[in-house]
Amino acid sequence: MNIVNIKHCVIGGSKLCIIAGPCVLEDESMALQIAESMKSIAEKMDTFYIFKGSFDKANRSSISSFRGPGLDKGLRILERVRDEIGIPVLTDVHCVTQIKTVSEVVDVIQIPAFLCRQTDLLVNAAKSGRAVNVKKGQFMSPWEVGNIIEKLSSSGCSKIMLTERGTSFGYNNLVVDFRSLPVMRSYGWPVIFDGTHSVQQPGGLGKSSGGQSEFVPHLCRAAVAVGCDGIFLEVHPEPERALSDGPNMVKLSSVETLLKQIVEIWNLTKNMEKHHGEKI
Repeated sequence: MNIVNIKHCVIGGSKLCIIAGPCVLEDESMALQIAESMKSIAEKMDTFYIFKGSFDKANRSSISSFRGPGLDKGLRILERVRDEIGIPVLTDVHCVTQIKTVSEVVDVIQIPAFLCRQTDLLVNAAKSGRAVNVKKGQFMSPWEVGNIIEKLSSSGCSKIMLTERGTSFGYNNLVVDFRSLPVMRSYGWPVIFDGTHSVQQPGGLGKSSGGQSEFVPHLCRAAVAVGCDGIFLEVHPEPERALSDGPNMVKLSSVETLLKQIVEIWNLTKNMEKHHGEKI
């Protein structure tokens, strides 16, 4: 397994990494609140932590949906989180022209699931010098990530992460095939499991997406038991009032209990691997 170092975070090693934050950056104070709380929880659980937040959600269901603060304001929020809380930050890009500006602020550039096959976006993200996290598209098989890795590595990227976020299963529904985790990990790069988007119901509410957040703990526990290197969560102090993806988000006050369960299972699987010589 290739190890990905992002500041103090070592992904693919002996500790779990948590990538968590709001779906979209709503305001500066909330971003700082979530980042500070998550950092404290991660330290208590002895895990690594990366803050995530989108400055623009370009694939919202409706043209009237809230998209975010925009590039300039969003990057200022991320910069403040990075510097004041002292943690790495991640955000997604949607076009090649955003990459240079974004790479000057963030530690991880994320490629959204719907854009995971866009060659120019991948190549330019790879050339930015930043770590790149690619969300596997809902329409892709796990073995197709080999082509994504080739595009990134051939363009100079040495810090690659892949994220599983469920597969389209009929209309307005996703399902997780946990076989995808070992398949994706077999390519030698860390794999992250997205616990909140995997319970999303895309476009399920007509002009917005629905979700089944009650299943997030079940899927996250299963993912670390099967084997992954990190967990991706969208969290919010009040999911019912979130401006994007509220139905599938985890309430900030519930995160510590969830992570405690996840880390216990993570440690168990690592001990099994150590004592029985099995790759988990």
